[in-house]
Amino acid sequence: MLVGLAPGHLASGENLQLLGDGLLAALAHPVDEAPELAADCADRLRRRGWEGDDDLADQLEAACGGAPAPMLRPLPVDLEELAMLLEGDDLGGGGRVDRQTGEIWIESAIEYAEEQDEDPLDLDDEDRWLWVDCEGSAEGYRDMQAFIATLADPSRADRLGIAIQGKGAFRRFKDVLSRWPDELERWFAYSEERQRGRARAWLTDAGYFPSPPTGSPASQ
Repeated sequence: MLVGLAPGHLASGENLQLLGDGLLAALAHPVDEAPELAADCADRLRRRGWEGDDDLADQLEAACGGAPAPMLRPLPVDLEELAMLLEGDDLGGGGRVDRQTGEIWIESAIEYAEEQDEDPLDLDDEDRWLWVDCEGSAEGYRDMQAFIATLADPSRADRLGIAIQGKGAFRRFKDVLSRWPDELERWFAYSEERQRGRARAWLTDAGYFPSPPTGSPASQ
């Protein structure tokens, strides 16, 4: 299914991060078209150059046998969950990733587990836990600015540019954008793509790459 849809996504240049992860899974199975599509995706990622794009391109090229594998350890972490933690409120206390399972724990969940005397988490075990600091909404704000720059309609761009000024920018941005459902849908995909790339880049800096959860079809 994904291999059949890949040419359309590659042509549009959209959802390359999500598509690349799907192609990595396809490369683990005998799918004839997968290597060529993966090489094309890697090339488009490098030309786009968003944060995390080169990291995914490295993985794709290595999986195709065209480059050495990055010196990173696999971690079965959900990039969407990691992105939410990274870009959450920087006053929220951050969280941790379990290096053994890839499970993400926000600080409030850790505190609750400790209070309930559930299975001890052994929080002092530095080999088990990868600490995640919340970085706040600055990158998300820049995403809105970058998205506005992609709009072909100057009047829409002007309205959105005004909407993101001052406190409450994210809410006003979505309120204004909701007048144009096609652009709202495009924004959600655009934002998720950039967040996914930033989470991947963060993981690379920590010495890991996202791998499928143990037991999933792609990991077998």
